Amino acid sequence: MPQPLLTLPDEDARRPQRHAARPPDVVAAITPHLYVPSRERPVRSKLRHLRADTRVLPHSHPWAQVAISTTGVIRMTVERGTYIVPPSRALWIPPGMEHAVTMVEDAELRTLYFYQAPGRCGPAVAAQDEAPWRQCRVLQVSELLRALVREMPCVPDDGPALDAAALRRESLLSALILEELRNATAVRLGVDLPRDKRLRHLCEAVLADPTRHDTLADWARDTGASPRTVARLFKQELGHTFTDWRQQVILAKAVALAAGRLPINQIAAELGYNSPSAFSAMVRRTVGMSPARFLGAHKE
Repeated sequence: MPQPLLTLPDEDARRPQRHAARPPDVVAAITPHLYVPSRERPVRSKLRHLRADTRVLPHSHPWAQVAISTTGVIRMTVERGTYIVPPSRALWIPPGMEHAVTMVEDAELRTLYFYQAPGRCGPAVAAQDEAPWRQCRVLQVSELLRALVREMPCVPDDGPALDAAALRRESLLSALILEELRNATAVRLGVDLPRDKRLRHLCEAVLADPTRHDTLADWARDTGASPRTVARLFKQELGHTFTDWRQQVILAKAVALAAGRLPINQIAAELGYNSPSAFSAMVRRTVGMSPARFLGAHKE
């Protein structure tokens, strides 16, 4: 399923800087043509340091991609969904799927490109196991996978050629990366997006600040449509009620807050919950695990 996308004065110092007043950087796809994977080099790695609010315009390529932010939170958007990717997670994007990237925070963005044989899809999986890999997948990043990604060479094709020893090391790292991806746990975290322009505008507003309004009527007022029309569009376009859809946004926002090492109590308060227990009950009901496990956050 496609997936999502923060004050007391003394809290600001503990938050990542968002640079809200600074105009965003808008850039085209960041030189993917210099890191094309091949049969001989099936995994290629690229590293970029990008500031908060940088936006990479929609683009696609014929190979698969994994986006990993080793520092900072990024938001990846495809036609019908959006995903929040903190350092604890990675996003698999199948070949040919158009996607855009927004830096929620200053981020060290590592991109892995994967060679895909004609008609195949996945991290070197058997043909009968390809179906889940033909859509975007949010994956839990193990410490081993994070270490392997950091060790991958990030030299572009117009840079110095790797010698035989470096190529052999890249090959070994690539094999381990593929193995870790095949065994990574998929996380049910993502927010569907509609095609209807009015509903898309509302959804983007909720993604930006899900606690701004409490009721669908208040959110609908900004679209010029009646609450009944908006409710019908949610069911028609997304197959969810507004309440269920907004809950997925809340979970995505919780992931982004947890990446800033906020305690669960504070995350619950930031997201409009009167008590941590109410927030915990929602997380358990939705994803079947405790907030501490789901978010990797601190209890206090």
